[in-house]
Amino acid sequence: MQLRVLAFVLAGGKGTRLYPLTKERAKPAVPFGGKYRIVDFVLSNLINSGIYSIYVLIQFKSQSLLQHLRDGWQFAGPLKSHFVIPVPAQMRSPGETWYQGTADAIFQNFNLIEQSRPDLVLVFGADHIYWMNIREMIAFHLERRAEVTVAAIPVPRYQAVEFGVIETDPDSRIVDFHEKRTDAPSMPGDPTRVYASMGNYIFSTSMLVRELKEDAANEESSHDFGRDILPALAGRTPMYAYNFEANVIPGEPPGKTAYWRDVGTIDAYYEATMDLRAVEPALNLYNRHWPLLTAGYPEPPAKFVFDEDGRRGQAINSIVSAGSILSGGLVRNSVVGRWVGVHSGAVVDDSIIFDNCDIGRRARIRRAILDKNVRVPAEAAIGYDPQSDQRLYHLTRSGLVVVEGPRTPVELAAVSL
Repeated sequence: MQLRVLAFVLAGGKGTRLYPLTKERAKPAVPFGGKYRIVDFVLSNLINSGIYSIYVLIQFKSQSLLQHLRDGWQFAGPLKSHFVIPVPAQMRSPGETWYQGTADAIFQNFNLIEQSRPDLVLVFGADHIYWMNIREMIAFHLERRAEVTVAAIPVPRYQAVEFGVIETDPDSRIVDFHEKRTDAPSMPGDPTRVYASMGNYIFSTSMLVRELKEDAANEESSHDFGRDILPALAGRTPMYAYNFEANVIPGEPPGKTAYWRDVGTIDAYYEATMDLRAVEPALNLYNRHWPLLTAGYPEPPAKFVFDEDGRRGQAINSIVSAGSILSGGLVRNSVVGRWVGVHSGAVVDDSIIFDNCDIGRRARIRRAILDKNVRVPAEAAIGYDPQSDQRLYHLTRSGLVVVEGPRTPVELAAVSL
């Protein structure tokens, strides 16, 4: 039997905890790993899993995300079922509102389900960093004859207060949901861990349609899958938790731990990016069997120039993206985006540098994130004086410095010279 599968990617969140990186862009459009965007992970997982019918639901500050989807994900296959299409809020609810919750986002696009007539509907988030072979989750869903399957990741029990926790029986059937509770029940057979919901769901279409209609008519509902629909289904429909730890990615060594990170804060985002620097990173971007797809641009390779004492272009334990030139500067333990210039005597340590930045001569940068188009003057120091950093930039509790890029027309004109 050939299944018809339709995927919705929820990419409309504000991402307020990632401010100021989300000041001018949606969270799924935040750069990651030099050349990618956060949304590339869920889209790559879907495409690599053979799922080609994808609607991306967008909402807040969507221009950057729309541009990225246009440049990297707009394709027309030989079949009508091959598409990645961004969909803004359609104002189809009775109150003609923006998306009020995850369930309302799907309900407002109910016509897309009717047009496609799928057997299964996938609802996945767009703001996590992870690899996932979704074919295996679908196989689990069919094997259990489930109406709903929720992707679940085991986490230490002390972290239960940070997640929506899924309670299951020994057969993985979901019996209840617990929202951020310290006393949430542990996994069957493992008292040290709990099942945390990853916010990724598979629904049988008929059941989803029925529940969406009932939820839309409920004025007391917040119209959210995690808060309203799924808890109400517990115990009255075949609903199962899929253990993400069992997921196998083609091309990865047997027994490798599944990778998933919630990058909801600046510090979490920074740590996930720094994971890429390892000799054998937990998140492998070099797996040709499971590529991370993104927009492609006609860019030259990165270049490292000069080989003199005090003026040597080099990068150590770092990622340097296309178009960047290390002109006598040093990059250590960092991730550098596209078209970045690091000039003579400059040193970049433990930092994330977004596209089109320029690091002046003998400038020093440590434990910082530079947004796009930042120009660091010669001799400047970022990350060395907390009082100065607090006054000039955004400083997290851990001491990480975030430098916003230029936004005014005058500054942008200067950058383009």
